[in-house]
Formats: sequence, structure tokens, C-alpha cells
Amino acid sequence: MAKENEKAQGNSQSEIKGELTYDQKVVQKIIGMALSDIDGLLTVDGGFFSNLTDKLVNNDDVTSGINVEVGKKQVAVDVDIVAEYGTNISKLYDQIKDKIYQRVMHMTGLEVVEVNVNVVDVKTKAEHEKDSTSLQDKISHATDNIGKNAKQEGKKAQDKMQEKTSSNNRVK
Repeated sequence: MAKENEKAQGNSQSEIKGELTYDQKVVQKIIGMALSDIDGLLTVDGGFFSNLTDKLVNNDDVTSGINVEVGKKQVAVDVDIVAEYGTNISKLYDQIKDKIYQRVMHMTGLEVVEVNVNVVDVKTKAEHEKDSTSLQDKISHATDNIGKNAKQEGKKAQDKMQEKTSSNNRVK
């Protein structure tokens, strides 16, 4: 009896028609998130205009620098990266391929048939952190400092005024 129920459920699922597809942005995001924890990979680089945008405003777009071609059963991937100086880049490439293959296959069932990695730059971590500071971060930091300085100067002026008024009083 239990086997008959299982059979009936199996038949009803196979009778339902439909198709599961993935938008390119979804596969790009899976890949971007998968690559976020690989040692020696400083960033996935989206090119000049993407970098310009990142310099102006904080941007957490993990899909920048990742291009995919998504078919019904397969995916081809192109990634532009910045590697950390001193990293064995051929081993880094193998790690990137493995991570992309595992995550995309696990989450979508799509077969990754090609992974092309273009190394656009090599930097130290310090260079990367310096270059990653956006204009928005710099402005925010500057306004914080201006606010602190204004508060300190206001306090000094207030103290001077109090000092002058208390010394001008004849009667204590």
C-alpha cells in the first residue's frame, strides 16, 4: 500500500510540466559569493567603469567582473581578477575553477563547462585596501573630523566666555 502511494506521488510530479531556468545575474551572484573567501584573490574586477563607480560610492555588487553564458544545462564563466602579490596564480586559478564548479553545480545543477580567468592586476593587500577606499568613505571621514573639530572649538569658545564672565563679576 505504501509503495502504491509513492508510485502515485511520483507519477503526479512527472505529469506536472514546467521548466526551471536561471537568470544570468543569479549565476553571477552565486559565483561572486563563492569566490569571496579564496586566499590570494583580492577582488573580482569589473573594469574601469565599475571601478570608477566603486571609487565614488560604496558598492557591494558581487557580480562585477563576472560574465556568464547560461544555457539550459550548462554554464560558461569569464572572470577578471586582481591577485595578491606573492600568490601562486596557477594554484589560485585551480581553486577558482573548483569553487565555481562546486557551488554552481550544488545550487543549480548546471554543469560548468568552461571557466576563463583573466588576471587584470597584482597588488599587495595594503595597495588593495588603499585603492578600495571610496570617495564616499573619504567624504564621510572628512565630515566626521570636521564635526569633531567644530565641537572642540565650540567647547574652547564656551570655556573662554565662561572665564571672561566669571572674572568680570565684582561680587562673589
